Amino acid sequence: MGDVWIRTINNSLIRADKVTEIASTRASLHDDQGYALKVIVDGKAHVIIDDGGLPGSFTERQDYARHLEDALLLAIDEARESDASVVVCFEPESERWVQAAAAELAGGIPAAR
Repeated sequence: MGDVWIRTINNSLIRADKVTEIASTRASLHDDQGYALKVIVDGKAHVIIDDGGLPGSFTERQDYARHLEDALLLAIDEARESDASVVVCFEPESERWVQAAAAELAGGIPAAR
């Protein structure tokens, strides 16, 4: 069974087994609209999604963010079933969580000598 990693908006990787909380806020980091979704590791928040363009009422935005929190949990659970290490990340174009084998992502990087 491989490790499961979550990609942040800064392209950092967070180990899924270290996450203690998944949380969302009512607005993006830079705007009063939209939402932000983050994971908490050792008391520090790591932003996964920051969407200032999501229209709708406060309740609609919060419901959507909760839906993405649930979908992230499902994506992590699915990734844990893989034998290889997997990276879970959010694709804004499709508004879905996707998984990629860590070896595939690292395949394009030349080996250090």
